Amino acid sequence: QVQLLESGGGLVQAGGSLRLSCAASGRTFSSYAMGWFRQAPGAEREFVAAISWGGRNTYYADSAKGRFTISRDNGKNTVYLQMNSLKPEDTAVYYCAARQYSFSYNANEYTYWGQGTQVTVSS
Repeated sequence: QVQLLESGGGLVQAGGSLRLSCAASGRTFSSYAMGWFRQAPGAEREFVAAISWGGRNTYYADSAKGRFTISRDNGKNTVYLQMNSLKPEDTAVYYCAARQYSFSYNANEYTYWGQGTQVTVSS
């Protein structure tokens, strides 16, 4: 069992930055690939970024490439999403998710989810 708790969301102006954190419980955090997804009002949940269990491999949606960076600290059981050059279209609830061993772009393949943190980017 893994419990996830996101933090770091908020209101920021376009062009600004935020760093989201996702703290995980459980002794096996390092065996899970971690993903960040987001969901805007009226839209489906979409993939943003993911990182392999060891942190060696990272994956990004086209919308995130060059602006967002995912990282993890297995000693702290935490995964991060650094978001720079934010745009109004990045406004959404951001969720972290865990999937044992290998990552996926598909939200349905993740086993554990956090409650989400709201990110609002004003123009």
